[in-house]
Amino acid sequence: MAVLLSPWEAAARQLEPQRRRWASPGELARDLDPTTVQTPALDLIDAALVDVAEGRCDRLMISLPPQEGKSVRISRRFPEWLLNSRPDLRLAIVSYAHAVARRHGRAIRDDITNHGHLLNLAINPSTSAQHEWEILGRQGGVYCVGIRGSLTSRPVDGLIFDDPYKDGEQADSDAWRETVRDFWTEVAIPRLGPGAFVVIVQTRWRVDDLSGWLQEEDVTGRWRVINIPAQADHDPNKGEVDLLGREPGEYLISARGRTVEEWETKKLEVGSRTWNALYQGRPSPAEGGIFKREWWREYTEPRWVTRADGSHLVIGADEVVCSWDMAFKNTDASDFVVGQVWARFGLQAYLLDQVRGRMSFVETRKAVKELAAKWPQATAKYVEDKANGTAVINSLAKSVSGLIPVEPEGGKVARASAVAPFVEAGQVWLPAPSLAPWVGAYREEHASFPRGGHDDQVDATSQALNRLLLAPLLAGDVLVGSEDLDDDWDDDGISPY
Repeated sequence: MAVLLSPWEAAARQLEPQRRRWASPGELARDLDPTTVQTPALDLIDAALVDVAEGRCDRLMISLPPQEGKSVRISRRFPEWLLNSRPDLRLAIVSYAHAVARRHGRAIRDDITNHGHLLNLAINPSTSAQHEWEILGRQGGVYCVGIRGSLTSRPVDGLIFDDPYKDGEQADSDAWRETVRDFWTEVAIPRLGPGAFVVIVQTRWRVDDLSGWLQEEDVTGRWRVINIPAQADHDPNKGEVDLLGREPGEYLISARGRTVEEWETKKLEVGSRTWNALYQGRPSPAEGGIFKREWWREYTEPRWVTRADGSHLVIGADEVVCSWDMAFKNTDASDFVVGQVWARFGLQAYLLDQVRGRMSFVETRKAVKELAAKWPQATAKYVEDKANGTAVINSLAKSVSGLIPVEPEGGKVARASAVAPFVEAGQVWLPAPSLAPWVGAYREEHASFPRGGHDDQVDATSQALNRLLLAPLLAGDVLVGSEDLDDDWDDDGISPY
């Protein structure tokens, strides 16, 4: 018995033999919009989306800095590309709010309406709402819903989860976190049909946001995770590589055309915590596992004076030391080299200065000399006796005094845990941001330790506090010092002089 088709369905079937194919969503994007900017990051995302479409991956998680084209590519071009070749796919797009998800649905619908001659698709006029529509003559289409919405009675062949959080406040909300998780377990998962795929694209906010939670729960390794940081921060010494083939410290080629200077400005504008989360995709815990943010005390006035020759004299200190954590290689792809200057006033330890950077062996030797000249009271200069430390000590033995090799005992976590009680007790002071713009990144590295991407500042700190406070305590020594002077400083570390 012949099946009668409506005029619209008959027209759609006539288009079928002419259906054009694009190799990737990005290729389609350039045809529909010649102003599309294709970057290496979007090339990588395209390749992953092709893997999803061809069945090599059914759970994909992508994070990329804000405003770099991820939502347009994944929540707009990817559905168009899929429906072009598989018009029976039933796709769902989810976002933190229904209105946001609906915008994606409207954009795809309008693209099909305006570029039907290229896509060889048409919208069924009887189901053409912004948030819900179908392909003419086929079963496929798009349904858009917010986190508080429902997918009841709607089978889903592909689910795109685009930004489940509006902002940091929502990401910090215990109630919203439970709402997102409940949607995932009680609404999204039950609607997925056999062979259905899931793509999550989001700006990372917190370690326990949806992406972080699912990675923690992923005991089978089913999820493929692609995190593209704004600035390459991998550690070649640990066998890590950058997905885009960048060198450590190299910035993303931006879809918005951001320059290196603009990336650097953005880093300063948003602060370390936001930069690490939103732009690097590596959020640190709200509270550190070993060093909690509120433990550190802060001083707002310098505890030194600068002399005419540029050197710094610490007023009233009982002890001033340098602590160095060296890199493993003398190339641009090495770890960070960190040199810190610490002063002890009685039972209080103050971080006075820090240099940090990826340095060659020659640059490291120069940095050690310069910091020694800047702080002549730091007669003891502790250098971890590993990596380049041994070579630095040997090469500077005749030109820099007081270089003391330190053989680390125990692992990094054990050494940090041993000195953390001094921080918790309020005996460790950091300079205010007005004195040291780098102090925000210092706090964040300690907050994320040991799960963060770097630990060089933590290592240098642990070494310094061990020598200044812990070792004397374990040896039974009584630390005394300029207690009368110390009492003159108020609780904010402000000198009366």
